[in-house]
Amino acid sequence: MTIPYGPILVVEDNPNVLELLEVTLRFKGYPVVSARNGQEALQIAGREHPALVITDILMPKLDGYSLAHALHKDPRTSNVPIIFISATYTTPDDKKFALSLGAVRFIEKPIDTEDFLLTVAEILTQGVAAKNSAVDEQSFYSGYRVRLEAKLRHKNTQIGRIERLLQTLPAEQKPAFEALLINAVNDKGEIQAELNELTKILDEFKE
Repeated sequence: MTIPYGPILVVEDNPNVLELLEVTLRFKGYPVVSARNGQEALQIAGREHPALVITDILMPKLDGYSLAHALHKDPRTSNVPIIFISATYTTPDDKKFALSLGAVRFIEKPIDTEDFLLTVAEILTQGVAAKNSAVDEQSFYSGYRVRLEAKLRHKNTQIGRIERLLQTLPAEQKPAFEALLINAVNDKGEIQAELNELTKILDEFKE
């Protein structure tokens, strides 16, 4: 199987999901390079000239939204098609915002590998390029903040539910939900950190 231009770049911070995507694609003969966050992906994209970028949204350092925005601004990667994958940002508004950044597809986790491979093949064989983004800098950051604020509210609700549940669970069931609570708190921290950065950026536009 030939790829018109460069390998497929997979960007995913979850090692299990990353391995699944890498193995699935390589099994079909696609060359694959991978990154664990958006910052690493930007460096690889500038060097490898990927034919396609497949990226998670919620990631440390630089998430999928910011990665797509940066790729679109760079003339070297502005035409590279992007597939978003996410288990967190799945509302209609989330998807609309993702597609406004130039993405060509949005896939929800858990990933159906057959549909996933069909989507990849369609994009590569039909020569689908990144859509023109109509989002300017300030609109991007404003829309991005709305997404993060909604996710932070959801995460706070989720943490509250887990904490209340832990008070009533039998001892043998607690460890699984304690681990879930730790993950939720970590996710909340990442979202809050992103929001803090966005607030600083948006304040600069007001000056």
